Amino acid sequence: MSARSHPFLEDLAARELIVDSTPREELAAHLGEARRSAYIGFDPTADSLHVGNLLGLTLLRRLQLRDHRPIVLVGGGTGLIGDPSGRAGERALNELETVRANAERLKRQVSRFVDFDRGANAALLVDNYEWLGSVSLIPFLRDVGKHFSINVMLAKESVSARLATGISYTEFSYQLLQAYDFRELARRHDCTMQMGGSDQWGNITAGIELIRRMDAGAAHGLTHPLVARSDGTKMGKSETGTVWLDADKTSPYEMYQFWINTPDADVIRFLKFYTFLPLAEIVALGETTEHAPEKREAQRVLAREVTQLVHGDDGLRDAETITASLFAGDVTGLSAAQLEQAFAAAPTTALAADDLGTPLVDVLVRVGLAESKRRGRELLTTGAIQVNGRKVSGADAVLSGDAVLPGGFVVLQRGKKTFHIARLEKK
Repeated sequence: MSARSHPFLEDLAARELIVDSTPREELAAHLGEARRSAYIGFDPTADSLHVGNLLGLTLLRRLQLRDHRPIVLVGGGTGLIGDPSGRAGERALNELETVRANAERLKRQVSRFVDFDRGANAALLVDNYEWLGSVSLIPFLRDVGKHFSINVMLAKESVSARLATGISYTEFSYQLLQAYDFRELARRHDCTMQMGGSDQWGNITAGIELIRRMDAGAAHGLTHPLVARSDGTKMGKSETGTVWLDADKTSPYEMYQFWINTPDADVIRFLKFYTFLPLAEIVALGETTEHAPEKREAQRVLAREVTQLVHGDDGLRDAETITASLFAGDVTGLSAAQLEQAFAAAPTTALAADDLGTPLVDVLVRVGLAESKRRGRELLTTGAIQVNGRKVSGADAVLSGDAVLPGGFVVLQRGKKTFHIARLEKK
């Protein structure tokens, strides 16, 4: 390995994952000399991380696979302040107990992505409330604040972008706290590198400068792209809202569908960013996409790889089983938990045991799939209604107990895309 390169940096560069960094040759030499520790911070502004955080988590994983130590910093302290980066207005402040509860959930969540039992380069998880929570204002201003120039702080992109609309002193001070985090991690855990999204470059360089000024130490930084779809849509957003990494908030099936619906223009870039597949395999998938886009092979690989990364083998199995069942139009083989995932967004009407044996036309009117009994009979007669994926023919059909699936589900469908769930209530 030459002094100008390092496998970690070469891989990131080949995957187009580096936006800014400290001088590349110096960083490569630093990583090549010894096992290093690098961190990324995640503020607990919600009770789950989301797809927007996923790229940072994969960078930490890539670092660990190259025999360096990743540090996951949960911002229990900075989460009380709010990072102004990438925001047009002031962030709503969360209460201390809310931030603490969110921080605990995030700590449990990151174990899916980095290994905390990997010997000498085992991942480390820290919470910056440990030191920020006990900071005294006067010593902090005297010992830390004196190293920051207001002129330089105003020029930082995260601040300058907000000057026209206004920024509070609380959010203005965020870069001091993040810089202090870097210095504390360097002092406590010999952490010499910080990574983050490209909007964090100003905060990262502030930390590098603080370490130099206070401790005469050398530190490094690297940023990855802020990801958006080619049509400008914000990454991590779907029609139903934020795509969370918590299975209780975004199911494995929903996660799988999010990725499998990736446009052709984005799929190869996302395979480079979010998967650990060899680049040669990704290039081959790109050729398949170019010559046979209708196969959507690259999208299937992307969905499979990311869903397995986030939710493990069981989550992937559920997602693929549900997808195959819906594609085949037969959901009778799905478990109650899988039906929950498949129809989480579908409108639902509760049924009582007494409703079994009711004419199906009455049920269609009740749940809103038919405007009237007359219209309901027309739909039934023409075969436009399906129950659990099977067409019903005949206006005299009834809702029988045989139609009830695990979990009390009855899947009613009008045409190809309109679903309604009738669910038998438990006694």
